[in-house]
Amino acid sequence: MNSSHKPVAVVVGATSKWQADGRNTKLAHGKVLDDSGLPVGVRWGVGGAIAQKFAQEGFLVVLTTRNAANASLLEIAIREQGGESMIVELDLVSEDSISNAFAQIRDQAGDPDVLVYNAGYLEGRDLPPEKELLEHMPVEMFETAQHISSRGPFLVAKEVLPAMRERGEGSFLISNNPSSLRGKKRQTGQSLYYPRVMMRTLAQVLTEEYSEYGVHVANIIIDGTIDSPGTRAMPKAQQQPNLVINPVKIAEAFYYLHTQDKSCWTHEIQLTPYPAKPSF
Repeated sequence: MNSSHKPVAVVVGATSKWQADGRNTKLAHGKVLDDSGLPVGVRWGVGGAIAQKFAQEGFLVVLTTRNAANASLLEIAIREQGGESMIVELDLVSEDSISNAFAQIRDQAGDPDVLVYNAGYLEGRDLPPEKELLEHMPVEMFETAQHISSRGPFLVAKEVLPAMRERGEGSFLISNNPSSLRGKKRQTGQSLYYPRVMMRTLAQVLTEEYSEYGVHVANIIIDGTIDSPGTRAMPKAQQQPNLVINPVKIAEAFYYLHTQDKSCWTHEIQLTPYPAKPSF
């Protein structure tokens, strides 16, 4: 249990594949970018912004990432802002890794008051245009997408929901994207987002199963490009900056959901930049 007795917020996927040295950033730009001129709130995308927001609100924030080094600068930033955090390595492809990570969290921080599932992946982005059709899709890529989008949140839910149910309160918030609304063809440069529909369905099932026990489950559809070092440097983002979503404002939406009164919970929201038409 944390010595400060702070409420605990766990951010699964606290770092970003589009951060300055992220995998997508390197894939899209061929190099690590300099993020020293960017606001600290956008340097680690949605996960980093959410972590900073909850830390600012007095939570002990657990930053999970496959490699602890990915979150080291984020942890420093939170500490410089007066917040408190800890890093726990977690690989969503491994059931043992998930189990061991949450055993560590419960031992060192305590049972989470809020769990934000913000895991992302890039599988499929590096496939050329002639490999867009499903018949060309390597099974291994699809399996990874399933691990992150459906099996992962299922296993994480099993780790945290029992304690929330017994306590009669808690939030389980899922970060999702427009591909969760209906199946769509994968365009060149996109990840294999087919299983995101299952992630949304899981959120709906958990809502029906756990709301009556005082657990708030919500699916958050982030409907657009999220500001980060890697996305900000893309030509489309530079040409149409109004279509880029500020992750600090996304984080405020997540905190709002966690603090909603039980008499009027929101179970799904869609965040779309104003010049764009909402996806459906």
